[in-house]
Amino acid sequence: MFGFVVANTEALDEAQKQRYQGAYCGLCRTLQQRHGDLSRLTLNYDMTFLVLLLSSMYEPEETCGTGRCMAHPLHSRSWWRNRFTDYAADMNIALAWHNCMDDWTDERKVLSLTEAKLLRTHYEKVYQTWQRQCDAIETCMETLRAVETSADAVPDAAANAFGQLMGELFAVEDDSVWNPRFRAFGEDLGRFIYWMDACVDLEKDRKKGNYNPLLTMRDGGPVDAQEQLEMLKMLIAECAEEFERLPLVRDVEILRSVLYSGVWSQYLMKQKKEEKKEKGGAGHGQ
Repeated sequence: MFGFVVANTEALDEAQKQRYQGAYCGLCRTLQQRHGDLSRLTLNYDMTFLVLLLSSMYEPEETCGTGRCMAHPLHSRSWWRNRFTDYAADMNIALAWHNCMDDWTDERKVLSLTEAKLLRTHYEKVYQTWQRQCDAIETCMETLRAVETSADAVPDAAANAFGQLMGELFAVEDDSVWNPRFRAFGEDLGRFIYWMDACVDLEKDRKKGNYNPLLTMRDGGPVDAQEQLEMLKMLIAECAEEFERLPLVRDVEILRSVLYSGVWSQYLMKQKKEEKKEKGGAGHGQ
């Protein structure tokens, strides 16, 4: 999910920070147990959000503990996990494998192909359990490749495809009455993530000649910074509206810290870099 779905830890109290970190550590341990040490390299906070969200809705039984690991050998850390941690670990592998294959197909990155080969057996195992979700990821990747190579692709096409993928990942309980809400929320979040990624990577994509819908939305040039910001605000507002319709209580403040501020962290970092660069250029000109 591009690494955007992270909490704003400054908005959390100490207990909430521990809860959030515990979900992350539990996911890391679950990845190692289900898919081996290499799988830990694919870990990010995006799937931690999914664990917290699903756990808040369905409140499954949790297992918790403390321990050291290779990443933190000196200090013991608390962790917790449940059946949705298992699911998120499997989805982490599915997304990582498809991402590696996409990098190999598009840019012939040998390292990505090597990683894909190492993950292949684990992905096949995940596919047997979660075929619907894996098929959705594959369909999304095919659509993205088609859009990126089309001369007349609709700008929203790729974002909508990624939204559909996210909707399938979030609607995990096939018989749940809340599945339509989770699917709608996942679709909105997916569209926001795709456009946020396009905004953050705009200059890099322009220089490298990569596809970016912001470069093709208008004849006169790319969408300017103010229009980008307004578009992102509209998209996250739609996502937040769907989120608030879910009857969540546990960890809801952690989840809100993601949706209302954490998802903006990379965008704000980009802005700061650009402002620093502009000031440096102005100072050099003087």
